[in-house]
Order: sequence, then C-alpha cells, then structure tokens
Amino acid sequence: MSATTLHLVGSDPEPVTGKAGGELPVTVVVGDDHPAMRSSLRSLLADVSGFAVVAEAGDLALTRRHVEGHRPDVLVLDLRMPDGSSMETISDLRKQVPCLHVVVVSVDDTPGFAQQAMTAGASGYVLKDRADEDLPRAVAAAACGEEFVSEPVAKRLAQVRQSLTEGRLSSREAEVLRLIALGHTSSEIAKQLSLSPRTIETHRAHIHRKLGVKTRAELVGYALRCRLLET
Repeated sequence: MSATTLHLVGSDPEPVTGKAGGELPVTVVVGDDHPAMRSSLRSLLADVSGFAVVAEAGDLALTRRHVEGHRPDVLVLDLRMPDGSSMETISDLRKQVPCLHVVVVSVDDTPGFAQQAMTAGASGYVLKDRADEDLPRAVAAAACGEEFVSEPVAKRLAQVRQSLTEGRLSSREAEVLRLIALGHTSSEIAKQLSLSPRTIETHRAHIHRKLGVKTRAELVGYALRCRLLET
C-alpha cells in the first residue's frame, strides 16, 4: 500500500488522500458491541474523504469474518468485546492478514492496556471520549504504518516504555510481567497469550534474569514502578 497524505486539522479535517495517490480509499472495518457507538464511529469515518467503511460488526466472530472477507486496510476495534479477547483477535488477525493495521478504541486510559494492545499488534489506541478528534488521525496514521495514541495515554505510555527499555524487557516479556503481577498463573497467561506454558516459563526466567529479581513481590514492585497496573 502506498503512503497516505494526511491533512487533518481540528474537528473538521481536510480530505485524506487515499491509496494510489487518491484513486483508492483507505478501507475500514469497525468492530464495537454497542450499536450506538458503532454507528457513531462509522459515521465519523464516513465523513472523512478518503476513508471507506466497508463493514461493521458487534462481536469478534463477525469482525474476524469481515476482516478475512474484505481484507481492509484498517480495523477499528473496541478493547472489550462480549465473545472473547480483543487482544488475541488482534494478534491472530495480524498473522492471518499481514497488511492489516489495527486501531483500538477504549474508555480505558490505562497505559498498561495501551502497551498490551501495541504488543498484540495494534498501531493505534484512541480513547472513546476523544474519538471525534483522534480517530480520523489514528486511522490515517495506521494506514501509513505509523502509530497514534490519544494524548492522555501517550505521555504515560512513553514513561512505561522508557522504564521497560531500561529493564531491557521485550514487549512480550513486559506483557507477561504485567499478567504475573496481576496474579495469573503460567497456565492462565499461556492461554490468554496463545502460547505454551513452557514458553511462559522461559519468559519468566528471562524477566527474573534481566531485572535481577528473585521473588514475585519484586516483580510486582517493578510492574508498579513501570505503571503497568494503573487503573
């Protein structure tokens, strides 16, 4: 996909030049289980020249079918869906449709969730109360292969990433650390991340070695300092 030219200003964005120098629109699938919110997100994007919402879904099963059938440029997906894990769905779809870009929409401004979404393969994280302003920008950025995070989360996410970089943890190790600190067992973490328990134990060992800690309490302390458990 060729680069997309962006001209988004305020609440009344200028046209977005689509693929192939404007000949093709940036195609979007919207997944959200609340009909009113889904309609609002669709209308918001439909009002931007250069975007085309090709399908919408109220659950993850239908979202998967639409993505596999339409092969959109961007999937806009609610963080919490009723029939499974949005994080797992993002990871699975990014493997099945490598050209897909994902923008997560959420009411949760926790940087740990934003980090988890990015680890799963999302390139955007938009707060629903800022969707009018941020969602067109996030979709346009995603279509370019760039990252966009709503400002209230972005600053804290940057702090999280700096702390993790100082600890030399990979994104996957950071997510395993977060789940360990939340009290999940290796088996539960393996199921949630679609990995084997043995792989989780390997990640655990690497985390302990890299951080120089021995106990779970020390891991929880590190996760708190990195703001992975903020609510």
